[in-house]
Order: sequence, then C-alpha cells, then structure tokens
Amino acid sequence: MDKYLIINADDFGMCHAANAATMDLFAKGGITSATIMTPCGWAPEALRFAKEHPEYAIGVHITFTSEWTKYCWRPVSASPCPSLRDHRGYMHFHCDDFERNAKEADVEEEMIAQIEFARKFGFEPSHCDNHMGAIYGLEGMQCFLPTMFKVCAKYGYPFRLPTVSEKTETIIGTQVDERLASLMMAMKAVADSYGVPVLDHLWEHSWNGPQSESYENFREYMLERFRNCPDGFVETYIHPSVDCDELRNTTSVPFRRIWEYRLFGDPATRQHIEACGIKLINYRDLKKMRGN
Repeated sequence: MDKYLIINADDFGMCHAANAATMDLFAKGGITSATIMTPCGWAPEALRFAKEHPEYAIGVHITFTSEWTKYCWRPVSASPCPSLRDHRGYMHFHCDDFERNAKEADVEEEMIAQIEFARKFGFEPSHCDNHMGAIYGLEGMQCFLPTMFKVCAKYGYPFRLPTVSEKTETIIGTQVDERLASLMMAMKAVADSYGVPVLDHLWEHSWNGPQSESYENFREYMLERFRNCPDGFVETYIHPSVDCDELRNTTSVPFRRIWEYRLFGDPATRQHIEACGIKLINYRDLKKMRGN
C-alpha cells in the first residue's frame, strides 16, 4: 500500500501568531490541511482566510477544553450548556474535568454550534478533529466519539481517528494501552457505520528527549520519523506560530510552535518527505480516496 500523509495545522484561530504561521505555511506548501478553533478570539481572521481560499482544506478544531492560564475561551453555543463550563464560565481546563462533567446533549449542541459558526463566514469546512483529545475517552470516564461521528455524518465530514494496531503508537499524546486500543477499534466500527472517513495512523511527535534541546535535533528527529512512515493514511499534526510576545505570553514552551513553523516552512522538509516515497494529501483527498 502507498504512504499518504496529511500535515494538519491545529489551533488555527487560537491567536494571531498561529494564524500568521498557518497562512504562510499554506502559501509555501508546508501543510496540507488546518483546523480552526472557533471559540477563540482570533477565529474570525482564520475563518475569513478560509472563505477567501477555498482551494485549501480547512476544517473545524472541535474544542471543549481551555488549557492556558492567561488566555481562556467559552463555548460558542447560545445556550448555557452548563456542563461544558467551569466555575468561571470558561471551558474546562483539563480533559478529565470535561469528561467528569459533560452531558451528551450539551456536547452535541456545542459541536454543531462550532461548525455552524464557521459556516456563517461563508465557507464549507473540509473535516473535523478534536482539541486535546477531549472527546476520545482518554481519561476513561466518557467517550463522545459516537456523537462526533453522528455530527460528521450529518455534514459529510471526515474525522481524525486512527485505527490503532500497535501499542507503541500514541493518540493525542497518550500512550495506547490495551483499553485504548480496543476503544479505538470499536470507534472505527462506529465511524464506518456512519460512513465517516478516518485515518490509519495518527502521529504526535514527542518532546521528551534531545529533540527539545535544539532546533537541529528536532529537525533530525522529524526527518527520521518521515523515513519510517508506515503505509496507509497517516496524519501528523503541528501547532505552528510565529515568534512574538503574544505567543510567549500564552504558552510556557513557545519554542515548540516556533520550531514547527520553521521546519515545515523550509522547502527542504517537503522535498525530504517526497523523497521518502510519501504522497502528501489533504482531508478532502482522504474523503475521496476512502470512497465515502
């Protein structure tokens, strides 16, 4: 089987620094897809860009957590949706708080509200994925993937779900144990029943190790990963941002987003990927190729 790779820029719309990097990477061919966080303050800029550039595969980064301490956001839905809010009215800080409190009716309403907010800007999203993996059931309390597939089927969108075959893989930064592997396989069957196209593999690169010590180490780490890309439909997701005060006052590890922007903005990176026999695609391609 051939190797197909989607490079998705998450957190489009989170801040202007993320927007500037994502828009530049689209222009340079450094990414193939992106997803917009519609609850965030800079989402309108990203949504206008999506409308003006229908040639790009841009979707919705369905969001239920607000993980920064100095920058927070609230649900999009006009309804109170109290189960999705913390004591301040913001979205829950951690995935475990979300799983512990969320009600399915509120979750479905917010999913639809975030998609419809994007569509009000005059563009049709290409796909959906999920911020921080909040709906995957990673904490073992509640899994809202069936609700997500129901919503995706309504709109005809693919969704970021891997078919886990190896315990060494990770999903949204969580090591896949037997429980999670079984859960993801069960959710693949649910996605299939709704006709929602999904992935074979989802790659999250680790920051634990020498790759965090320098950009050069990070670059070599990523290039080696591409040399070992598995067959099938693979997604690697990044969080590119330009280096500025806005970014540095939002996250405690700004270098990660800065290095991702630098790496995928370098034409040599795409050349290396293609030299590894990898075919770059986007989420619209996935939908067509999966035959749904």
